[in-house]
Amino acid sequence: MKHIFRKGTDLAAPTLLLLHGTGGDENDLVPLAQLIHPGASVLSVRGNVLENGMPRFFRRLAEGVFDEEDLVYRTEELHEFLDQAAVQYQLDRENIVAVGYSNGANIAGSLLFHYSNPLRGAILYHPMVPRRGIPLPDMSGLSVFIGAGTNDPICSPLESEELKQLLASAGADVTLHWESNGHQLTRMEVETSAQWFAKQFSE
Repeated sequence: MKHIFRKGTDLAAPTLLLLHGTGGDENDLVPLAQLIHPGASVLSVRGNVLENGMPRFFRRLAEGVFDEEDLVYRTEELHEFLDQAAVQYQLDRENIVAVGYSNGANIAGSLLFHYSNPLRGAILYHPMVPRRGIPLPDMSGLSVFIGAGTNDPICSPLESEELKQLLASAGADVTLHWESNGHQLTRMEVETSAQWFAKQFSE
């Protein structure tokens, strides 16, 4: 998978796995890493699917309707990439925190739904429920931040609440933060997630 790796100065900190939204690329979220934890190593990945020329991490059938077969395949692809990247860059595979926006948040959520301990934690900006009706792995010890919009036209507040409940029912420690700027990712949202990250992983 096309990606950027930047080794950080704080080698004890989790590596930040950056996952862009539809139409973004591996450069999009790099500035966020500086806000979340400046010393962290960064692994920023570009999705392998194109939708009308726009990179994504998996196909969809319509707005908000995922191609589940492709989602499962692409989630496995990302999981294997993380295993390879950990060896290539000598990263602690058990100390990776995903930071995903929209489509990137959905693939990060899918990792959590399909694999046992694929991440140490996750910051999910405006995610949806990746899949329904499947047994979830034990998520005890996993910390998740969800940034959601009270007026998000793509991801309803009910969906945000449902995702929180699903993750929590599997044992995850979930923080749900609300903004009122639609599907936009705001500076306040990022700053709040940075405070959450410091409390979870730096203290």
